[in-house]
Amino acid sequence: MMVYKKSEQRRHRAKIKICGLFRDEDTDYVNEALPDYAGFVFYEKSHRNIDLETAARLRARLDKRIMTVGVFVDEPLESMVQYCIGDVLDVVQLHGHEDNAYIEALRRFCRKQIWQAFKIRSHEDVLRANASAADMLVLDNGKGTGKSFDWSLLKGVERQFFLAGGINTENIGEALKICPYGIDVSSGAETDKVKDRDKIKYIVKECRK
Repeated sequence: MMVYKKSEQRRHRAKIKICGLFRDEDTDYVNEALPDYAGFVFYEKSHRNIDLETAARLRARLDKRIMTVGVFVDEPLESMVQYCIGDVLDVVQLHGHEDNAYIEALRRFCRKQIWQAFKIRSHEDVLRANASAADMLVLDNGKGTGKSFDWSLLKGVERQFFLAGGINTENIGEALKICPYGIDVSSGAETDKVKDRDKIKYIVKECRK
């Protein structure tokens, strides 16, 4: 885990990703708040699931200063090609059981950044994350549970990471004290399973401090 001195903590500003955009209104809220990243979910079991055509439409509506992340769960390599071409996505985030062999194969045709999410429940999960071939780690409690995990386990992380899982308007301050590279928020920026303008603005503002 990257450890910051007090002076570095004052200079460090966590990146912020608002994930799970699927409506035009979501894009408008994000444009107003201007996080660093916006996420699209390509997973049919999620209520936030969209197809590539919808993602392209939302991307065209999105402020160009915001980078886009596509979230995938055990997507076959052959079908990833369609997502890796063009400018709809800047980053692909793997949220399933993909291993380093999958990541290396993906790199052969994907010029995007590759992030990998890990469910953190034990020290062994941290060791697996440290060994990932991905460009960035996303440390989470699971696939969209909306709950946080034991953040004390992060002491064993040796790489930069996005902190995800259960982060909301009430605990964003505590999450930032960990000094992650970035914060990844989805359900914590929602009310009744849709993005909430005020919550997005608050969370982004906290990360900008």
